Amino acid sequence: MGRRYGGTMAEQDLDALAFGSVRSVERPAAGDGTDPEGVSAVPDRATIRLALVVGGLVLAVLLGFGLGRINSGGGPAAGGAVDSALADHVHAPGVGAHSHGAGQAEAAEAGGLAVSRDGYTLTPVSAEFTAGRAGELRFQIRDEQRRAVTRFAVVHDKPMHLIVVRRDLTGYQHLHPTMATDGTWSVPLTLPEPGVWRAYADFTALADDGRQTATTLGVDLAAPGGYAPRALPAPATTTTVDGFTVGYQGRPEPGLTVPLAFRVIAADGTEPALERYLGAYGHLVVLREGDLGYLHVHPEPELVDGAIRFWLTTPASGRYRLYLDFASGGEVRTAEFTATVP
Repeated sequence: MGRRYGGTMAEQDLDALAFGSVRSVERPAAGDGTDPEGVSAVPDRATIRLALVVGGLVLAVLLGFGLGRINSGGGPAAGGAVDSALADHVHAPGVGAHSHGAGQAEAAEAGGLAVSRDGYTLTPVSAEFTAGRAGELRFQIRDEQRRAVTRFAVVHDKPMHLIVVRRDLTGYQHLHPTMATDGTWSVPLTLPEPGVWRAYADFTALADDGRQTATTLGVDLAAPGGYAPRALPAPATTTTVDGFTVGYQGRPEPGLTVPLAFRVIAADGTEPALERYLGAYGHLVVLREGDLGYLHVHPEPELVDGAIRFWLTTPASGRYRLYLDFASGGEVRTAEFTATVP
């Protein structure tokens, strides 16, 4: 994100030009013959006036240059996209990007790529799995003093959201662990097929001084056995799940915040009644192919003409997998899409 002009250089130039002559004058010692009365030398008014005029001209030129740069890139991009540098001014209330409402600077970065970030570390306590067999994942979130964190903000009805997916982007799961009093989180987990899986802990920690830190940490889990990765499905804006047809409108752009509107159609061609799940009409997780960079976006608080609308910032070109959780008829379903960001 480019920095906006703040006037610091202009202030320094003005100081140097307007007051440099005053600062350069040394006060002679009293009684040395240069100033018999011991009065310091002061430049005449014409000199000061000239310095101020020159400094003002320099300030005007620099300010004009800075404002021109802002105006040249500050407007909305074509197609309804918004420059990520201004995205925080156009979001609907409560709409954010990864890690449950983090700012757009963080939204433009993929999360979940490290076990440590923002002063917190994801530490597995028990993470042994056999493919296709029920197991349990246990872990702690530790601070910079290696203390287990026990205070978390409740975001979308839960203090911890755990996303699990195999490295070929199959087998997506959205889970909600429970925490013991010592800060150890646990959740039943089955890895249905052999391979390396990625687990993302998406949370907002509360520090002792009241600071809130929203972040996403990631760790690999292994299910030993023969690994046969599946090819990523071709890009498409519609898919079907349990008889529902789900499609979206909008096109992700690198470095821009754009709207994506998802619409659900039942098998009979009608729009089913969507229900709130975890406090929202839908949840969208976006993972980048290759490094599995994680983006967690949330929708506007209400449906928009019957559709679930999100604001998404993709940090770079590439292929992404989109996972939309939605609820209807008391059941949560996940629609999956592949999207190419040019």
